[in-house]
Amino acid sequence: MIRGLLFLLLLFSLVGAAGAGETLSLEDCLQRVREQNPALLQAASGPRIASTAAEATESLYRPRVALSAGYTQQQAPQQVVIGGSSTPTQDQGYAHLNLGVDQLLYDFGRTSGRIAAAQATSRAARFTYAATEQNLLLQTVASYYRVLSARALLQTARDEVVQTEAHLRTARALYEQGVVTRNDLLQAEVRLAASRQRALAAAGDEENAWLDLNYQTARPAGARGELVTGPILPLEPEAETTASRPDLLAQRERIESARSSVQQTRSEFRPELFAHLGADYVENSHVQEQTIYSTTVGLRFTLYDGGARSAKLSQAEEALRQEKEHLHNLHQRAELEAQTARNDARVAHQQIDVAQVAIEQAEENLRINQERYQEQVGTATEVLDAQTLLTEARTDLVRTQFDYQVAVARVRHAAGQL
Repeated sequence: MIRGLLFLLLLFSLVGAAGAGETLSLEDCLQRVREQNPALLQAASGPRIASTAAEATESLYRPRVALSAGYTQQQAPQQVVIGGSSTPTQDQGYAHLNLGVDQLLYDFGRTSGRIAAAQATSRAARFTYAATEQNLLLQTVASYYRVLSARALLQTARDEVVQTEAHLRTARALYEQGVVTRNDLLQAEVRLAASRQRALAAAGDEENAWLDLNYQTARPAGARGELVTGPILPLEPEAETTASRPDLLAQRERIESARSSVQQTRSEFRPELFAHLGADYVENSHVQEQTIYSTTVGLRFTLYDGGARSAKLSQAEEALRQEKEHLHNLHQRAELEAQTARNDARVAHQQIDVAQVAIEQAEENLRINQERYQEQVGTATEVLDAQTLLTEARTDLVRTQFDYQVAVARVRHAAGQL
């Protein structure tokens, strides 16, 4: 028993160690989302259900075969009166069977409208699934860069702790020499505590970012790895945002489905041509022919239904108008999303250049103030302020770099090309 537990513990530790050392690129994570994301796996049933429903409507063109059988026991058999005497025309108890074949011949587009609507709904379901996939891929891109950003910000916070500890050692040495007051020492200690607090918060942000990425990629919550930063993606030229967006394609199919539903509803005001083949057997010892075969070609037409068809037609036409308005709204939102993402990408790209220059300036500013403080020309406040400026500059660069990457991904998402 003990050996078994030790073996399991060793196995889990090896699995955990393997997961911790895994190297993940952005494409690796996106592929895992396509294959294993729980929300996407759930959404995959939508197209299958819609496809099955479309196949079911196609059966309306095929004949309907019905069979019924039974046995009837009467209190008394039916009789006829001839010449003052009654004669039974059927048995008191009898078996009966009915076999019928019904075939729709023509209904002025009612059935074809139903089939066309179901097929369009099936295509819309596939595009809706693709739109869900695109949204999840964008979320994963954001989660991926959130981890990278959190890791970089954590390193920046730790660097600040190291710098503040170095300043504290310098302040303590000068204080022990009687060169500076205790205020410098206390100021450095307070600033070090604040830096450590920020480092702890950054570590928590990184942990939360990993949890989110692991959920998106269907990895264990405790799994960690080495993410590949990769090159900075270029901002592609402006293109038609609606050409391949799956949500817009899905909405166009919904409009087609609504249009087919209007056609189907209008055809209900017209007759239906049908054919019927029947075989009816009734057990009866009083007649010679107990099985009757028949063929019928006929029309079915509803003369009055209390206004139900008119109301249904108005509802279908209103639904079509609603779907068209929804498509127009989706177009507007897609354009807004594309323009906003492209603008954010341009601004972030410009900010990267500014932040890189700011870091060089902040590093030089910190070096000068540290030397001035050691030479007793500058103050401790100037050193700590310079450290804060450097941390802010590094933080700005990290955030703008990953904001740019996410913005480029948003531009591609707006075009349905993730």
